[in-house]
Amino acid sequence: MGGSLSQRRKAVIVGGSVAGLFLGNMLHRRGWDVGIYERVPDDLASRGAGIARHVEMVPIMAAAGVAETGPLGIEVEGRVAVDRHGQELGRFRFAQHLTSWSYVYNPLKAAFPAERYHGGRELVAIERSGRRPLARFADGGTVEADLVVGADGFRSRVRGLLAPAVVPRYAGYVAWRGLVAETALPAAFRAGGFGQYCFCFPPGGQFIGYPVAGTDDSVAPGRRRYNFLWYRHVADGAPLADLLTDEAGHTHDYSIPPPLIRADLVQRLHRDAAADLPRPLAEAVALADHPMLQPIYDVDSDRIAFDGVALIGDAAFVARPHAGIGVLKAGEDALALATALAEAADVPGALDRFAAERLPAGKQAVALGRRLGAFIERGHDSPQTDPALGLTTEFILRVSARPPSHSPDLAMPVAVGVSA
Repeated sequence: MGGSLSQRRKAVIVGGSVAGLFLGNMLHRRGWDVGIYERVPDDLASRGAGIARHVEMVPIMAAAGVAETGPLGIEVEGRVAVDRHGQELGRFRFAQHLTSWSYVYNPLKAAFPAERYHGGRELVAIERSGRRPLARFADGGTVEADLVVGADGFRSRVRGLLAPAVVPRYAGYVAWRGLVAETALPAAFRAGGFGQYCFCFPPGGQFIGYPVAGTDDSVAPGRRRYNFLWYRHVADGAPLADLLTDEAGHTHDYSIPPPLIRADLVQRLHRDAAADLPRPLAEAVALADHPMLQPIYDVDSDRIAFDGVALIGDAAFVARPHAGIGVLKAGEDALALATALAEAADVPGALDRFAAERLPAGKQAVALGRRLGAFIERGHDSPQTDPALGLTTEFILRVSARPPSHSPDLAMPVAVGVSA
């Protein structure tokens, strides 16, 4: 890394999850003086669940200094769809790796210098020091830099300061998520359904299940886990508020920590699973410890580059999980920004180039997620209830959890805010 510390360009990255770590590692390797500032004091490795792993991630991880010598995850040959009784509706062959969020986060965290990762530092303001941005933190500390990057998630403080009109928009449904140790599942399911990327369509929703890495990031048989997402229509207002209200009667904003989810809601989930899902999938739901509740939101930005400040990852755009590209999008954002900073003459020029590349990509991802979730948002019984949506079983199997760039014409805009 050339140049003294005083000569090197300085970056403040707000947010220490995968987006911040992607960029932090990339800029550090390019000789920047980089600091990552994360609001949460604890490690984030326990957060997140199953993800689709795309081949496009290989060069991104390499650019972040992570040499991958092992498997990319658990390989599946394709997708299968079944109805609520377990009868097969269709198949689509598409070789793909599936894994857990920590499988990406852990090596990125290990690659970044520990002394440059600052936990428990909450951003409160972005000010100007001459021509450079200055980050001010809740503990009274300030850091002046050439560049400040908001990589602080869908409730981004950086975005809130610079683009306050852009807020998460509730999509009209939630996802119940769970993880089950492979060895805890019935033997028949381990021998058959465990290795499938399975889609099911219970009334008014969609269930997805697939194998992911184990708690120690192992993909060896017997040490893996089964991950599920069950999307269910829940109207805004009182119905959603009820799900976000804990045993003490406190209603949480946006999401609720899994340990605080009321026991009666989990019991209701188990009853509904027994009634509406094939038995093996219902058993997986019942076996999950501390299921997570994820209200689904969109974040659709019109601007991701400001005066010395950029937004990446979920701080810039949130595409619904159907698209399956949240981690990939974060990596692509980081690589585009790092490349622009290396090739442009100055930071303003680099931010213009970054925005020109990643704004269209972000909007395309949001549009695809909206299309795939449109039938749940509207409260329809099945994807085919409204033929105008074009959500055939074949389409859903073919398009879900794949970058929209594979088929750009698939990310058709879908009107939002339409109630059933």
